[in-house]
Amino acid sequence: MLLDLRAEARPLAPSVPSLPHLAASARATWLGRMVSEHASAHVFEGLARQMNAVGLDASLGAQCLTFAEEERTHGALCGAVVEALGGEAIAPALRPEPFPSHEDATPIEGVLRNALSICCLSETVAVSLIGAEREEMPAGMLRAKLTRIWADEIGHARFGWVVVPRLLARSGAQERRRLGEYLAVAFAHLERHELAHLPLAASPPPEGVALGLCSGADARALFYATVAEVIVPRLDALGLGASEAWRKRPMLQS
Repeated sequence: MLLDLRAEARPLAPSVPSLPHLAASARATWLGRMVSEHASAHVFEGLARQMNAVGLDASLGAQCLTFAEEERTHGALCGAVVEALGGEAIAPALRPEPFPSHEDATPIEGVLRNALSICCLSETVAVSLIGAEREEMPAGMLRAKLTRIWADEIGHARFGWVVVPRLLARSGAQERRRLGEYLAVAFAHLERHELAHLPLAASPPPEGVALGLCSGADARALFYATVAEVIVPRLDALGLGASEAWRKRPMLQS
């Protein structure tokens, strides 16, 4: 199945620096982002359905549906960069994975698991990585589009950091203990996902920052710093034993 965002992307195409020697790698980077950003909409739609099924405040599910639309917009914005670089905003779509139902958990615990994984982990890392990329990018239309994506991701992460403490107040000691155990699995999944998208071989020249190209090694270092200095301490403060979960996460196979 193809994801075709050409009609949505072309009117949004920004002016981009002329760097012909980096155009191909930049097109590939932004095309990959287009696909992954657009696919993220399914995740927030799943979270909205789950929250509504549990009977939480309807405004929470509505916010998640807004986030889903923002992710689709991000896909179009990334596709617009592909078009501006001489490519086409069309690529094989990601097959949506089944939304985690967590049948081994209580309903509130299931929501907590997904809110933690989606917002407190993945979206918080996205805020850090996109923010660093934006900081290095020179002012212009491309930076403005990246800023819009970054601002939305901040909202997605903040949603989790607000909702999780509220739901924890409704959970018991056993649920919190199991959440700590779940975090080890969630951390391992996060690590695998991020490293797969941050290849060490990526080492663009300094001018690559103008097109959103970054060093894979630097991005990996920032990922680990974000987990260690932001995510783990905040989850520890909520009583979820994140430090232990991070240490006990299943390690990547070399």
